[in-house]
Amino acid sequence: MSQLTVYAALPAPLAGAAPPPEDAPLLRTEDPHEIARALSPHGVRFERWRAATPVTPAMSPEEVIAAYSADVARLQAEGGYVTVDAVSMWPDHPQREALRAKFLSEHTHSEDEVRFFVSGRGLFCLHLDGRVYQVLCCEGDLISVPAGVRHWFDMGAAPRFTALRLFCDPAGWVASFTGDDIAGRFPTLT
Repeated sequence: MSQLTVYAALPAPLAGAAPPPEDAPLLRTEDPHEIARALSPHGVRFERWRAATPVTPAMSPEEVIAAYSADVARLQAEGGYVTVDAVSMWPDHPQREALRAKFLSEHTHSEDEVRFFVSGRGLFCLHLDGRVYQVLCCEGDLISVPAGVRHWFDMGAAPRFTALRLFCDPAGWVASFTGDDIAGRFPTLT
């Protein structure tokens, strides 16, 4: 189930000092409308989509994209996205550990990061205005993180998802790492 958990973004501890205790969440909700309302003021889009036709694991990426063609076309028209693809990750993927480690560090992109979860789940963590918004995206969830927003992504130790990705320019989606260790101070996806 989709979930939003909001934490205060605690500063890094001083050298030799004990790390700060994990604060209680400021907000936790599984209501998709409340998730969208909490993210919208930051320019983050959160929507729930339904396929026009049943989606199965045997479908090709083109067939999966076609099942969501109306929503994809709407987003392309609104955001100028010219490329859409489907990507899958599974527990025995040979690069899963390296890919997970790479995106667990806070980074930004020069264009929006737009993901729709056809199946499975992933955790987007957004560092916004002194808070961390952890958005657990599941099957049927679309999230669009605006260009320049500090964030990290956790696919979990045993990832299993298929997601649609929309780009204005796939080359513009290169991660620019901030060097902030903030991601290590918050819960990960188990």
